[in-house]
Amino acid sequence: MPKESFLVNRIKSVGFALRGALLLIRTEASIKIQIFITLVMTAAGFYFEISNTEWILQIFAIALVLGIEGMNTAVEKISDYVQPEFDTKIGLIKDISAGAVMLVSIAASIVGCIIYFPKIF
Repeated sequence: MPKESFLVNRIKSVGFALRGALLLIRTEASIKIQIFITLVMTAAGFYFEISNTEWILQIFAIALVLGIEGMNTAVEKISDYVQPEFDTKIGLIKDISAGAVMLVSIAASIVGCIIYFPKIF
């Protein structure tokens, strides 16, 4: 069997990543909420005509929250797979992962406040 080309492997990798992103969006309530917030903030960006720099900061903040939430979900899933029963060490790992989501969510909220408070008030 011949080895697949670099391009074919990259296309397959993108397919796997898209499948994972769609699975995350379809199955995780927290991501659904964050996608809704993303849509609201994107609409706000157009409404308030934010600058290019503000768009960059907003997109980066949104991507960071969604990406870390995805990693949190992966940590939770693998933790449940490795140890389906209650385990305090697994609980600690899950809490740390959730804490990372909270930290980037707070930072993203601060970015949003810095961008939008002057425009609203």
